Amino acid sequence: MKLIKTLAAAIFAMGIFGGSALAGSHGGKKDIVDTAVEAGSFTTLVAAVQAADLVETLKGEGPFTVFAPTDEAFAALGMTVQDLLKPENKDKLTAVLTYHVIGGTVMAADLVDDSTPATVQGSTVTIDLDNGPMVNDANVVTADVAASNGVIHVIDKVLVPEGVL
Repeated sequence: MKLIKTLAAAIFAMGIFGGSALAGSHGGKKDIVDTAVEAGSFTTLVAAVQAADLVETLKGEGPFTVFAPTDEAFAALGMTVQDLLKPENKDKLTAVLTYHVIGGTVMAADLVDDSTPATVQGSTVTIDLDNGPMVNDANVVTADVAASNGVIHVIDKVLVPEGVL
């Protein structure tokens, strides 16, 4: 766990969110991982991405749409997060994280009510615009955070695919 926190801190030190002097080579925007790190409210998500060896994937060309749970959303899972970060649970952690990712760039205006887009994990999520926007039972609290390789929509709950936990 100490290693994960150290790696997350190192990534944080590299900078992120917004178009500062640390911006990457993609028109001034940073990739999804760097954007999440700079935001400061995704330390658990970043640590989980590190533990699942998904950093290079999410720094890749994409494009990706990521429904990113905040630290508070992960805290609501309780001890489940600590269990997921253990090496023996890497497959479960990977399933949970990839359940938050859709291929392509889907901006809030492109979301379709009652649609069920497939996630990278292989299951689908349900989009609800009547009560939201929502993804399954998570509220989208901030939409359309642009990154060089996709977009992040901040959500207030961790999405868990059926049968994983």
